Amino acid sequence: MEPAIKYRLIKKDKHTGARLGELITPHGTFPTPMFMPVGTNATVKSMAPEELDEMGAGVILANTYHMWLQPGESLVKEAGGLHKFMNWDKGILTDSGGFQVFSLAENRKLTEEGVHFRNPANGDKMFLSPEKAIQIENDLGPDIMMSLDECPPYFETYDYIKNSVERTSRWAERGLRAHQNPETQGLFGIVQGAGFEDLRKQSVQDLTSLDFPGYSIGGLSVGEPKEEMNRVLEFTTPMLPEDKPRYLMGVGSADSLIDGVIRGVDMFDCVLPTRIARKGTLMTSHGRLVVKNAAYAHDFSPVDDNCNCYTCRNYTRAYLRHLFKADEIFGMRLASYHNLYFLLNLMKRVREAIMNDQLLELREEVFESYGYNLPNAKNF
Repeated sequence: MEPAIKYRLIKKDKHTGARLGELITPHGTFPTPMFMPVGTNATVKSMAPEELDEMGAGVILANTYHMWLQPGESLVKEAGGLHKFMNWDKGILTDSGGFQVFSLAENRKLTEEGVHFRNPANGDKMFLSPEKAIQIENDLGPDIMMSLDECPPYFETYDYIKNSVERTSRWAERGLRAHQNPETQGLFGIVQGAGFEDLRKQSVQDLTSLDFPGYSIGGLSVGEPKEEMNRVLEFTTPMLPEDKPRYLMGVGSADSLIDGVIRGVDMFDCVLPTRIARKGTLMTSHGRLVVKNAAYAHDFSPVDDNCNCYTCRNYTRAYLRHLFKADEIFGMRLASYHNLYFLLNLMKRVREAIMNDQLLELREEVFESYGYNLPNAKNF
């Protein structure tokens, strides 16, 4: 049986571990490395599907945990699955819901069978197991699904992380057995192990023995320094199969996207671009711009003079500042459009740089223009 998700390696940058390739899904083939906008509740906040298509998005995310609680996976299945429900005919990826459940901290109890917790909305008792997560994702109908994993804090003891990795491996096998639609939905395993190289290796060996069609790297971008994340990626991604996609979960700053690509990652996602946009912070080729600041009250230039997005072609910094000061939703929409376009366009430039063996030059250009190499510089 052909797997639902396949990866084709086109070229490797001759100076780094960066990979140019294609992600082949039931809803299209998309170039990698890619950034995937996050649509938690089956919508990328304030963006229409047509706008996401226009700016070049290929795969977007929906959140299993939130869709389970509202409106419920059975309703989405009745609607014909997420693609029809949200009117998106390209790729969709769902997480397992594990991260959200584990972040409930005091209101959940971990057992070998799964996680018991209370619905934060109404207090109802809930239970999420590897099998339940897969059933929900099967009903939601995305192209790519995530296995349920344990999401421990990064700075835990070796023994704690070892037990967590072993549980995640057992849960991955249980989820794989429960998966009902392998011909139309690809299930990824999630590599854990915090900063311990031998535990990351154990996790990779456990998961690759199950022959998932793709692998996620979890447990990073959870509060550890970026240098630490890069250190872990340097020894983790080379362990993963060359012929399968590699997905780094929860990363969306410009510097980390490029550094992740250099270390062999193909797929990224993050709520960062839309979350900061709703607060009036914009990603630009000159660094971070907080458009609500008084300095932009009479600034009739575009957000970014190097950007060709809808926002930058049609509106000024002064107008966006006015919208945010007036608490107008249109300001959030324009800022979200720009930030998503910015990251999607950055990944397009990354792909072109890999093709021309110039990724390190692009990194230097981006880091210098964004101020990443300057003392006390504020990153996105």
